[in-house]
Amino acid sequence: MSEHHHAPPAPVPPAVRVRARRVFAAILLPALTATLWGAWVLWPFQQPPRLETTAPGTTIRVVTVTAVDRGAAAGHEVTADRADGTGITVSVPPEYLDEVGPGDRLRVVDLGEDDVYADLGTPYVFLDFVRGPPLAALAVVFAVLVVAVARWRGFAALAGLGVALGVLGAFTLPALLEGSPALPVALVSASAIMFVVLYLAHGFTLRTSTALVGTLVGLVLTAGIAAWASGAAHLTGLSDEYALDLRNVAPGLSLSAVLVCGMVLAGMGVLNDVTITQASAVWELQAADPGATRRDLFARGMRIGRDHIASTVYTIAFAYIGAALPLVLLVSISDRGLLESLSSGELAEEVARTLVGSIGLVLAIPVTTAIAALVVHRRAAGPEPAQAG
Repeated sequence: MSEHHHAPPAPVPPAVRVRARRVFAAILLPALTATLWGAWVLWPFQQPPRLETTAPGTTIRVVTVTAVDRGAAAGHEVTADRADGTGITVSVPPEYLDEVGPGDRLRVVDLGEDDVYADLGTPYVFLDFVRGPPLAALAVVFAVLVVAVARWRGFAALAGLGVALGVLGAFTLPALLEGSPALPVALVSASAIMFVVLYLAHGFTLRTSTALVGTLVGLVLTAGIAAWASGAAHLTGLSDEYALDLRNVAPGLSLSAVLVCGMVLAGMGVLNDVTITQASAVWELQAADPGATRRDLFARGMRIGRDHIASTVYTIAFAYIGAALPLVLLVSISDRGLLESLSSGELAEEVARTLVGSIGLVLAIPVTTAIAALVVHRRAAGPEPAQAG
């Protein structure tokens, strides 16, 4: 198993490398076997339920806005052209009317010519904006920049992201909808994704194996903490705006279990980041000071880890605040106390998700650092003979 680094560090002694490979094989091969067995047992063979979003007799059309007259009669404020060039008027809710302008492309529901819809003034009702092209442009720019800056590693990371999304779409979501236990589904999904993503993006090296072991330990800890927090705090998953829709479509689905699954998956990406960083940091520390003891490597690595913990914890918090800013604004003007607001409904679920992910991250850093220090340590006397292993 060859080592690939940006700057070639002093090599890990052959005997140490052999022992490390054996230890990692003893840990990772059973973990991989358990992951594959779990995927086989939990694999969703049934057709998942389908949520019908279009009422019978209606049609979804894409139209282009030609003019907006906010003083016109209800249902006639927006005029648009259909794909065949036919001019129509579109009924747009007042809260969206200020956002619509000439040239915008809209998705509208064509309700037909039934008189029951006469009070709308038009059979065409606003559904949503067409956002595909700008989002696709952002995705292309992102991919090009990742490959241009990170080159092969960037391409491998994008391929790993594709694999991860494939696992979620082919296994995780259908398994949850089929009623499989959410915690095993989450662990199998996260483990499978990490095996592929880490080795694909970072190569089959001892450094990557170190990060993978640390990630798997962090995932197990995160899953256990998430399961406890969900029960102890009575997190039901019912406060989400889509909860009732899910319950109607998939009656056997446990929303609290789905919440736990979401906590594990949310923590997965952060764990991947910190474990690979910690492993790389210890590798470079050993390269800079080949005579450092395991204790020194661990202590120095943890100094880096503490900075990583500090930055990542508030990164997680601000990522949530940014994503849920409307809800945060409502809480800020509520007549309830801050503690009461934080412990109620949807906000409590997000707080728990943030805290569970952060705890898993904090626990994974010393574990990964300790494993890395054990693997890369070189005795001050120099490399051991290969036959010592």
